[in-house]
Amino acid sequence: MVLGLPRGGVVVAAPVAEALGAPLDVVVVRKLGHPLQPELAVGAIGEDDVEVLNAPIASSVRSDQLDRVRGRERAELARRVQQYRGGRPPIPLAGRDVILVDDGLATGATARAAIDVLRARQPRSIVLAVPVGPPDTVRSMEQAVDRVVCLHSPRGFAGVGQFYRDFHQTTDEEVSALLA
Repeated sequence: MVLGLPRGGVVVAAPVAEALGAPLDVVVVRKLGHPLQPELAVGAIGEDDVEVLNAPIASSVRSDQLDRVRGRERAELARRVQQYRGGRPPIPLAGRDVILVDDGLATGATARAAIDVLRARQPRSIVLAVPVGPPDTVRSMEQAVDRVVCLHSPRGFAGVGQFYRDFHQTTDEEVSALLA
């Protein structure tokens, strides 16, 4: 079973699923961005009420600010679950080998939330597959899953987008088309 993280991870996951002849589905997660620096992950939320916080960063945010971010992102998470699945339940994962794919790792917050969602669904194994990620994040993810496959883990990592020629924002329509 191949699962992509929306939005960009689904674009990367689709050819993986095709090459393996495996079903493709989505695990919907949302980054909780810092109120003053939205690209900095305070943590992430996922389906099934999963929440992962990056304690050192989260401690710098007032609880009322985090509550506002959390509320906004929960609403977006619910919208995306409906958009991508159209009311159908997630494909059962119990006893299955799962490959979780994203377009890259930065802090790993959204991947960690997705892994928590998956663990509750009891797969036999979880492989995290990403094209790129910083060495320290890749190493930390090795503790969370059965295996990490990361094609490029440079020391000079500044962001996932620096490793793509075209890092445009993937649309909901593109994700829905790939999942269909």
